[in-house]
Amino acid sequence: MMNQRHRPSVQCTRRSFVQSAAALASAVALPRIVPASVFGATAPSNRITVGQIGCGHQAQRIVPSFLVHDDVQIVAVCDVNRAGRGYYYPERVLGRETAKRWIDEYYAEKASGGDPKATVYERILAPKTAEPGAVAPNPPQVAASRGKGCDAYKDFRELLARTDIDAVTIVVPDHWHALIAIAAMRAGKDVYCEKPMSLTVHQGREMVKAVRRYNRVFQTGAQFRSCPGVRRACELVRNGRIGQVRRVWTTTAPNSFPSPGPGWQPQPVPEGFDYDFWLGPAPEAPYHIERCFHRWRYILDYSNGQTANFGAHTNDMAQWALGMDGTTPVEFEDNGSEFLPKGSLFDTAVKTAFRARYANGIELTCDTNNASYAKFEGTEGRLEISLGGVPKTFPTNIKDSVIGPNEIHLPRSHPTRETNRRNDIDADHVRNFLDAVKSRKDPIDPVEVGHSTASLCILGNIAQLLKRKFAWDPAAERSTDEEVNRMLQRPMRAPWKLS
Repeated sequence: MMNQRHRPSVQCTRRSFVQSAAALASAVALPRIVPASVFGATAPSNRITVGQIGCGHQAQRIVPSFLVHDDVQIVAVCDVNRAGRGYYYPERVLGRETAKRWIDEYYAEKASGGDPKATVYERILAPKTAEPGAVAPNPPQVAASRGKGCDAYKDFRELLARTDIDAVTIVVPDHWHALIAIAAMRAGKDVYCEKPMSLTVHQGREMVKAVRRYNRVFQTGAQFRSCPGVRRACELVRNGRIGQVRRVWTTTAPNSFPSPGPGWQPQPVPEGFDYDFWLGPAPEAPYHIERCFHRWRYILDYSNGQTANFGAHTNDMAQWALGMDGTTPVEFEDNGSEFLPKGSLFDTAVKTAFRARYANGIELTCDTNNASYAKFEGTEGRLEISLGGVPKTFPTNIKDSVIGPNEIHLPRSHPTRETNRRNDIDADHVRNFLDAVKSRKDPIDPVEVGHSTASLCILGNIAQLLKRKFAWDPAAERSTDEEVNRMLQRPMRAPWKLS
């Protein structure tokens, strides 16, 4: 871990951040990570210091997935919400102060000789209630072992300005991914970014450029690439065990919450929540609790709906199994998607339904289903894989086939693990990122892969919105349909911009 420097006292503004970004990038060096052979794997000089940006629902899985690794130190968290209710589990209190408490308590127990990693997922995921704003003070053990507890920020730019942070996690609504990721990489930070990687095709392309321009490590948070069962299924398909693939079916889950219907009324903004900052580059809009927190996924200004939420997992499995990483289908078509009545707060598809065709003729169909899976039909058999599951095949003996030493072996996040427990999958995906930070090599789900999967989902959503078929050039990332091309990028509310 880099020696703690004084925290910047300047008050960052949106305009000053943009103006000072280039100077900040030149002042920030590569992470100072000393080889384990010199100081030992868990020596302070070998730790990767991390800043957590976004402390809502998904942070409940991401934070413990970093904490369980001994060569990590989470030193800062950031969220525009101080602490409040209204997330996926409405009774839970989440926000920056809650995340700070998780981290301080973890390190306090560790410093006192305990083994908090054995129960950290359960402690963070299980509690359903707490008083809003309830925050544990920095325990004496934290002060003794680290000098002070985890810092909490409302403005991500203050966190990025710290020169003692090596990497950041981005666990915020999709409309923020590109802005924060590019700013982080410009500031010399490696990035773990939740899926779907981007809101638009244009934003995804700019993220790809930034990774390569600033020589950063970037991991897309499509955790099921680190699932042994998914890897096994994809290897079976890639090595021809079901013959030549003809068709693929993928699914997305239905919306988890009903939408306020036409005539919904604005609500007062809760105390401790900076709503204007939450909107950021998105258009101005009146506050409603169902607009923010978890339910933003169902609003086009911030997301591409379940098509890109669960679709970022199931379509990613399809891409990996078909060997299509870095590209997309060449044709997209609506297949009967459904939307709520005009005037409803939620305006993404409530029923995902689109078709796509790859250049080699393989057809992909994506639909809403209560089960999340990818199914493959080949000339010699069929295979199905669910999120975190094990392959199901017909004939059944296909699943027991041995992949020979000279066949395709897909990368592993864990060298020997063969179980599909969710906590292990999440932790292994983070471990793969941390190893990449040290080796300076691409992780299992690098930016180009995240971009191609996100693009597939975004283009499927565009087909649903337009209710028609269009052709797509994956290399040029353009369509012959100019209306499609206009939907590849969205304006950002001033003063926000990508560069």
